[in-house]
Amino acid sequence: MNTAPEQRWAGPLSAAVARLCAELQPRVSERTAEGFGEVLHRLGAPLQVAVAGRIKSGKSTLVNALIGRRVAPTDVGECTRLVTRFQYGTVDRVEVVFHDGRRQTVPFDPTGGIPADLGVDFDEVSHLEAYLTNAVLRDLTVIDTPGLGSLDSDSVARTEQALGTQQLDPVSRDAVIGAEAVLYVVTQGVRADDEQALAAFTAATASREAGPVNAIALLNKADMIEADSVEGSGDELWKAAEILAAKQSALLKPKVADVLPVIGLLAETAETGGFTAPDAEALRSLAKLDEDTRETLLLSADLFTSWECEVPAGTRTQLLERMDLHGVRCALEALDAEPDITAGELRRRIRDASGLASVLSRLDSVFRVRADGIKAAAALASITALSQASGDRDERREVHDAIEGLLARPEAHQLRVLEALTLVAAGAVEMPPDLADEVMRVGSSTDPGEQLGGPGLPQAELTDLALERANWWRSFSSFGATPAQSRVAHVVHRAYFLIWQQLRTR
Repeated sequence: MNTAPEQRWAGPLSAAVARLCAELQPRVSERTAEGFGEVLHRLGAPLQVAVAGRIKSGKSTLVNALIGRRVAPTDVGECTRLVTRFQYGTVDRVEVVFHDGRRQTVPFDPTGGIPADLGVDFDEVSHLEAYLTNAVLRDLTVIDTPGLGSLDSDSVARTEQALGTQQLDPVSRDAVIGAEAVLYVVTQGVRADDEQALAAFTAATASREAGPVNAIALLNKADMIEADSVEGSGDELWKAAEILAAKQSALLKPKVADVLPVIGLLAETAETGGFTAPDAEALRSLAKLDEDTRETLLLSADLFTSWECEVPAGTRTQLLERMDLHGVRCALEALDAEPDITAGELRRRIRDASGLASVLSRLDSVFRVRADGIKAAAALASITALSQASGDRDERREVHDAIEGLLARPEAHQLRVLEALTLVAAGAVEMPPDLADEVMRVGSSTDPGEQLGGPGLPQAELTDLALERANWWRSFSSFGATPAQSRVAHVVHRAYFLIWQQLRTR
């Protein structure tokens, strides 16, 4: 029998759900108890974030940038057609997990990445597990998934498995559906199948629908945008990217918390040691070229590598592979402004130009800061699903009563809020647009100012506003709301009331 071990949980909610799970184990069937054991294991593990998107969207490049090491394969090959879990380990290694549960350890290649040739029968492989001595992975497991829209039938099948659209073998199900959050990568045009795939993928994560609580979309390859074609951009590339991201956000909400522009190639180069001192010196040489030559080089990738100049063509090809033309242009502008800039500072400027800082900040605010609530809510959904699948009415009632007892505690109300937000985001409870937005706001942050829609307001004003909104939602729940809306309104009312209490006692 499994029990809740003494360990470092994501927070008090996860610890409370773990205790509930351990207390229930002796009172349920052996099969359900075994499932509860897996729930306990996941509760004690780092938050699991799946990176999904269409083929060629740059998912693996972003995975490398997030981890800070060029370990995920970015070229077309066998490994890009497999689910790969990147997690913390005391020894760097790759484990090939087979469909029958066997594991085989293989070393990283000489560059520190996953080897292109695994030396095994590919058809027998379920997924890969990469263990890295990487501080980032101590509280975040990153799951790289096969690209959607592949012309390869085997990749399509694996993607369908990753989406939960086929019956998964237990190992694959644990590898993919165990994800508790989703980072969905899109390029310039959001297609109908992107929306469908995002909905399917998020529905598969942790056995529950996802929404702005645990899903973010990234507009990758922002440097490929033609700024002059985007109205209101003033021909500025990053402004154009932000405008397109806002439009995509309108299409994908409420399935995602936000859509952020990013240039994955620049982020990977800056974060994984891909930008070197020789690269900086090559850029200095390019910066010293006469203006006509420089402008000619920057007209196209072909001209950049083939036009004759003092910088060797091979060196320029390497720069292009690591930075593309936009990255080179940004670096040259930095050198024009500060000719004596150091290689380290130039790398930081390249990182700034990638948009990665905003992505990491949003990951913190949506995922890491809220990991306790996300993991606890996912665990409760799994506990409920396991009891429902048992077929034992008494067992279902006992589990239901135990969960309701937990949710009745004031400190657990965040889980009620997350549940209400998910219902509204998924369209299960229809609300007027302004009220739906308010539910999203209350449930998508832990900062009272942001929850109340008044970041930066004085505490006294926030306190008054919290009480005002609490009273309004209580009235709405009693007059004018449908039964389903009323249940959501009760949750929002109590959330505001607890915020009011919190602000009064500060």
